[in-house]
Amino acid sequence: MPGKSQRSKPARLRAAPAAPSKGSQPVAGFVHVTRQVHFNSAHRLYNPAFSRRWNEKQYGLCTRPHGHGHNYVLEVTVSGRPDPATGYVIDLGELKAIVNRAVADPCDHRHLNEDVPFLRGLIPTTENLVVAFWGQLAPLIRQGRLHSVRLYETPRNFVEYFGPEPAL
Repeated sequence: MPGKSQRSKPARLRAAPAAPSKGSQPVAGFVHVTRQVHFNSAHRLYNPAFSRRWNEKQYGLCTRPHGHGHNYVLEVTVSGRPDPATGYVIDLGELKAIVNRAVADPCDHRHLNEDVPFLRGLIPTTENLVVAFWGQLAPLIRQGRLHSVRLYETPRNFVEYFGPEPAL
């Protein structure tokens, strides 16, 4: 029909908007990209430098000798400016592979105190875990910059780490 606008045509028949010929426009500021993964692990909160009584007072049921489990949710955020050619800060498929390889796969269905080499000797509180996870992830992020590591121990309890303090 002559004079009919693009808007009135069914979506499948509308012309696609013209793509920029040289990639995306530069972004003024940073964009945060987050990948969420899930893993299940057991742990025991226990400090061997102190007595059983002290540990029970500090950690309660979390210090039981055989540990207890959590369904963890890990969120890893990378910040940066989108690449003008791809529009990505980091390819989410690459970020997923990094997070799985560095943290989720080694920790999933494992006892964090006993089965995960990079956590040996660490009291696996959520606070300590995010710092350890940062150490595993930061060297592997090649696009953008690791911005934060957030770990949910339960749906209502989480810890977030933004990296080490810059050296003065």
